[in-house]
Amino acid sequence: MNFFDKLNAAIARNQSLLYVGLDPNPETLPVSYGTPQSPFVGQSCLIVPDEDSSLIDRLRDWLRFLIAQTADLVCAYKPTLGFYAALGTQGLELLQHTLAIIPDSIPIILDAKHADLNSSTVFAETVFEKWNVDAVTLSPYPGQDLAAPFLLYPDKGVFLLCHTSNPAALPLQEYPNSNSPFYLQIVKEVQTWGTAEQVGLEVGVAMPEALARVRSLAPERLILARSVWTEGSDLATILSEGLNSSGEGLIIPVPSDLLSHEQPKPEITVLRETINQARNRIDHENTACPVWFPNVCSLYKHPHLNLILQLHDLGCIMFGDYVQASGATFPYYIDLRKIISNPQIFEKIIAAYADLLKDLTFDRIAGIPYGALPTATGLALRMNYPMIFPRKEVKAHGTRRVVEGHFVPGETAVVVDDILISGKSAMEGAGKLQSTGLIVEDIVVFIDHEKGVKERLRDNGYRGHSVLSISEIAKTLYECDRIQPEQFEAFTATH
Repeated sequence: MNFFDKLNAAIARNQSLLYVGLDPNPETLPVSYGTPQSPFVGQSCLIVPDEDSSLIDRLRDWLRFLIAQTADLVCAYKPTLGFYAALGTQGLELLQHTLAIIPDSIPIILDAKHADLNSSTVFAETVFEKWNVDAVTLSPYPGQDLAAPFLLYPDKGVFLLCHTSNPAALPLQEYPNSNSPFYLQIVKEVQTWGTAEQVGLEVGVAMPEALARVRSLAPERLILARSVWTEGSDLATILSEGLNSSGEGLIIPVPSDLLSHEQPKPEITVLRETINQARNRIDHENTACPVWFPNVCSLYKHPHLNLILQLHDLGCIMFGDYVQASGATFPYYIDLRKIISNPQIFEKIIAAYADLLKDLTFDRIAGIPYGALPTATGLALRMNYPMIFPRKEVKAHGTRRVVEGHFVPGETAVVVDDILISGKSAMEGAGKLQSTGLIVEDIVVFIDHEKGVKERLRDNGYRGHSVLSISEIAKTLYECDRIQPEQFEAFTATH
């Protein structure tokens, strides 16, 4: 089970959006763990601190008690690596002990804020393979290269810090100005690093307007909230701004002062119910909207939703007035050349193509140069089919081959292209293949610009297949607030 599914299962089972920070902070250690005259009652046993017991022993007993008190009330545990490291070797041993006693059904988010590029690979191996945590927090500043070793574990999760509530961070976070702050640029960037099941955001929510802006820009992302319980914070506002349209996508810390109480369970139970009541109100309000406003992202759950959003955020799909190579002006522009530099998106695109191809009959995959050659190569490797390609220009020297690669006349080739606008390049490529004795029946593309192009292919003897249509893309982006109403209207006026 991957991190995302494990978290959702814990949320559903315990009916909770709360997580507990398992931090061995001596300053918050309850008095009962240092005073022998004050016995402390755990969930299943009586703990009487020993006057001579070490600080590590007392912290271990306290953390064990917190897990026993909260295992049926929370959706995750979040130990902060820095607190354990500050205690030295014994602290890291305490971390190992704490991780081992957390129930397997509850995900562990290691709060590491890791930011060192050189040690990322070995650190990812340590936390995910040796410590077996389910997710980790990272600093985004070194860029995608820092996150890459962690994203190689598809069943694990990462949270990228994009906003803190520390007042001293404002000059950096709000740079260059409040209209286009740096923290929102982080949100846009990290959305291209991995899927919503892998990459979440860590947000300090003492300023709810910042949380609202992050949620608006990243409706599909899980948010790990911090600084929820600062003075003046309003829980109802935080929930309203942070939850997505389905009343999900936000997890909230248990206040640290509650964890210092002798019996925190009753108070955490009340807090859980308070959050659930507010969450249910928000969910009810959102479910009432579709009667009047059907263009809501939660209603139109496209199977490639995350991929469409990532392509938009990466700048592969843009809306506005753009002059095409043909000279025509479209209200959008598509540039898929960037995908080969983004392994996560490229892999998802290859997988989407493969889903179409698995139902077709063919002997070889033929990529149309130049845009579709990387895709055809990826498909050939993924599906274990030989690849060929028709030359864009036939050389006047050498073998003067029209089609490169080994093939036998009479075999069937499926044509793979990136975008279907008029169908001209795909049909020209298919014609070259057929001139060598190959059979071509199917043309598969990633995006169909529509306007009857598939019918044009059919009239010329080909079956057209596409992963996405431009209408699907536009509708999804509009309903997820990625494009403005006027941009969507300009598109619909031409389609």
